[in-house]
Formats: sequence, structure tokens, C-alpha cells
Amino acid sequence: MDEQPNNPAAEDAAAFLDKPDASLDELSPERRAAVEELGRNVIEVLKTVYDPEIPVNIYELGLIYRIDIDDEDRVHIDMTLTSPMCPVAETLPPEVEMKVATVSGAAGCTVAVVWEPPWNPSMMSEEAQLELGMIY
Repeated sequence: MDEQPNNPAAEDAAAFLDKPDASLDELSPERRAAVEELGRNVIEVLKTVYDPEIPVNIYELGLIYRIDIDDEDRVHIDMTLTSPMCPVAETLPPEVEMKVATVSGAAGCTVAVVWEPPWNPSMMSEEAQLELGMIY
């Protein structure tokens, strides 16, 4: 059986591309590199957004469930909140949309707030867990 070599760059691109994995083979190396760079830049911007009640950014909190970049370089994000009654429910998603839309190379951003799976503290990065003294 012929196994495919492990390709971390393709896996990184798959994390950002709004395409099924099979179509990654159709991407030029330049497009794959551009998507990866845009994805990294989006993550860096997400790390500047904070829930004002928690001293950890929303990316490390695990509130970002999905980042897709379509063929026109529009960024689509699925995110959640720590609870449906979160006091920043009206302001945090538009802030994310606005900040990500300013990333160089992004042709805009849409944010969908999703509730499945429900967020819980174990979704935080290890760094966030250490910062908040909550190890899972």
C-alpha cells in the first residue's frame, strides 16, 4: 500500500481553507502559502481580542471553533461565548469581525456565534489554564 507522506503545510492549509481535504492537491504552492500566512495573521489578531471579564484572549480561551478562508480570501469564523448570558454577547462578535477584516490580505470577515459544542474551561489552551489557575 502506497502511503502519502505527512505534509504539515497541507494540514495547516486544511485548517484554514473552506475546501474538502481532497481539493488541497489542486492548490498551487503559492496559494497554500498565502492561505497559511493569512490564517496565521488572523490568529494573531484574534489573540488581541479579550473578554473584558477574563484576562485571557478569546483564541487561548478556546472560543474560536473554526476559521475558514474562501477562494476570495474572505474569512469565516465560527466562535462561541463562555455562556449564552455572556455580557459581551452583543459586542464581542462584531469586534472580532471588525478586527479580522483589517488583516492584510483578508477581503472581509463574517462571524457566526455557535453553541455546539458548549464551551467549557477544558477547551482553554494550556497557557490560558495556567494563567487562570485552572488545570484540566
